[in-house]
Amino acid sequence: LGTQASESRPSCHFRFGRKEASPLSGLPEYVKIVEVGPRDGLQNEKVIVPTDIKIEFINQLSQTGLSVIEVTSFVSSKWVPQMADHTEVMKGIRQYPGVRYPVLTPNLQGFHRAVAAGATEISVFGAASESFSKKNINCSIEESMEKFEEVVKSARHLNIPARGYVSCALGCPYEGSITPQKVTEVSKRLYGMGCYEISLGDTIGVGTPGSMRRMLESVIKEIPPTALAVHCHDTYGQALANI
Repeated sequence: LGTQASESRPSCHFRFGRKEASPLSGLPEYVKIVEVGPRDGLQNEKVIVPTDIKIEFINQLSQTGLSVIEVTSFVSSKWVPQMADHTEVMKGIRQYPGVRYPVLTPNLQGFHRAVAAGATEISVFGAASESFSKKNINCSIEESMEKFEEVVKSARHLNIPARGYVSCALGCPYEGSITPQKVTEVSKRLYGMGCYEISLGDTIGVGTPGSMRRMLESVIKEIPPTALAVHCHDTYGQALANI
């Protein structure tokens, strides 16, 4: 399922799974880590990180044993200047066997640029909060879903896997608490359009094991647990407890 130490440090998502019964009740047999530091971590840095440093960072991460490393975001440089070199980074990294290198594609234009740069897996980024969606990606939840439908449909035509994110799954900086039902609705929409995995993000780190459990119990009624991941921020020291 997922954790992030802080806004400016490399971050990752975790997903727990069980291929067969574990001898230790309640513990997973394996943990899938989706490393998103090169994108989610670096995009929050105020100083622009040179392209060659990003490439070297990703190449070194590829040698650690990680199976999934999110490389960059094909978003307008006007909105995220740190990701302006997305094409150069995607083309410049060494892609190791057995490692997947997804990229974030917020719209169809970004998707086509990503494919042209050699991307073979993509992610779309939604929110369970109307206010956060409007401030973060400049459109309503419904409008964002319509954009993602186009992106995921295009990805499916090219046999490119798509992963979905849901921000503010446990709280929003503008609206406060978010109901589990709202998270479930957005997650179900992303899963229904073809996202193979949904990452539920505690964007501001206000979640507790109790609120995490309530949210997951709601989402699991509509989406198989094997298709879920979590992304937990450690704002109040609760990330590991939530995971």
